[in-house]
Order: sequence, then structure tokens, then C-alpha cells
Amino acid sequence: MKTNTTPAMWLRQVALVAKERDPVRHEIFELLGLNSDFEDEGVSAFGLHNSVMAIGDTFLEIVAPIQEETSAGRLLSRMGGDGGYMILVQTDDIEFYRAHVEQQGVRKIWEADRADVKAFHMHPKDLGATIVSIDWMAPEAEWEWAGKGWQGRSSVFVDKITAVDVQCHDPLTTARRWSEVMNQPAMLEEDKHVMRLRTGKINFVAATDDRGEGVCSIEFRVTDRDAIRRKSEMLGLTWRENELTVAGTNFRFVDEAS
Repeated sequence: MKTNTTPAMWLRQVALVAKERDPVRHEIFELLGLNSDFEDEGVSAFGLHNSVMAIGDTFLEIVAPIQEETSAGRLLSRMGGDGGYMILVQTDDIEFYRAHVEQQGVRKIWEADRADVKAFHMHPKDLGATIVSIDWMAPEAEWEWAGKGWQGRSSVFVDKITAVDVQCHDPLTTARRWSEVMNQPAMLEEDKHVMRLRTGKINFVAATDDRGEGVCSIEFRVTDRDAIRRKSEMLGLTWRENELTVAGTNFRFVDEAS
């Protein structure tokens, strides 16, 4: 592992939380052209079960409570329904971030430390808006949380998660805090603050509803827009230009990442 003043960081996975996993899983399978996923039994430690779906070399996860009194269940209650849950970013220098986030006064609420996987989740009250996980993998192209053979399970209609939007009561303050903790610049671009990573970006936007702060939109690079539109009609989802809503979260489809 190398150490430098500006470690690389890139967007790798976005998680949604749902009251019931399987109906949302089915809807996303149909919409994005998926036919298989991975269930990580490790999340049962948090009182959850999940589904991890490959979108190229990025991943979409659904978690749902399987017992009472979970943090995910409390979030569902606060939001009044399904919605965004957490963001996972990958780095090439986990030791830098382990030390850096402690210097920034951020608590770790979970941590893994193995030869091939090192990761930790940051407390959302110390970072702001949502849970973020910083992960390191060996080899770098792998992704432990998607299981073995994920390369053969990718979506047909989209091939990458290119951005995630985080709604905030104060986007500027939240963007500055994330920039400090994650050691990545966040710049004002048009009407929003944006953190551009090695691949993917995080947009900080003003909250427009009463669901609270957190992940509100996911942007996908589309390979078959017509197929998604047909699937959305079949599922009874409302297509708004290049967007629709699934599990309380806006899905946005673009030809190329901006």
C-alpha cells in the first residue's frame, strides 16, 4: 500500500434501504436487465439481508431489516419509506484514511482488517448526511461485497454508476466537511457542489422534501435507454425525461458521465 498526500478514491457502490428486499430487487432486475445477484450473509450481523447487483465494475445494493431495532429500520421510519442508505468508495491507501479520519474526529462504526480487504464505515453524525464506507481491496479490481464471479452478473441496460446525489440541509457545509474528511476537493459547479473522484462523483444538493438528509439520486450510464423505458412502462413507473423513481430514490440515466 502506498502513502501520499492525495490518495486516489473512486465511487464503487451505492446502497438503498427497503422495508422489503425482494419486491425492490425484482423491480430493479426488470428495469436494468439483470438476472442474478449476490447475497452477502455478513450483513446479518447488522440485522439485515441484502442483494448486491453488478453494474459494470460498480455495484447497487439493497438492504432490508430482518429483525427489530436496526439502524436501517430506524432510517426507514425517519424517511417514511424506502430510500438511500449509504455510499461505498474505494481507495488505494487505506492506512492514510484510517489515520486521517481519526484526526478529523470521525468515529468508525464498523471496521474490517484482512489481508485482501480493509474497510471502515464512518459515523454519519460526524461526517454528515449519510453513512460512507472507505474500502481497500487486493487486487484493486476485485470487490469482496459482490461475491465471487460478479464479472459475469452485470446489467444489460446500464454499465456503470457514474454519480450519486446526497441531499443536505446545507450543501455547502456538508460538501466542505466531506472534502476535509475524504481529502478530496469539492467544487461549485453550476447550482451544486461536486466532489469528483477518480471515477464517479458525489453531488451535494439542497433537500427538496421532508425525508431528511441522505442519498436521493443515483446516476447510471445507459447502454439501452429504449429498453429501460419499455421496462418502466411495464412496471408502472413514471418516466420523466431520463429519470424515474425506484425505492424512494431517483434513478437518472445518462449517455456519458459529465
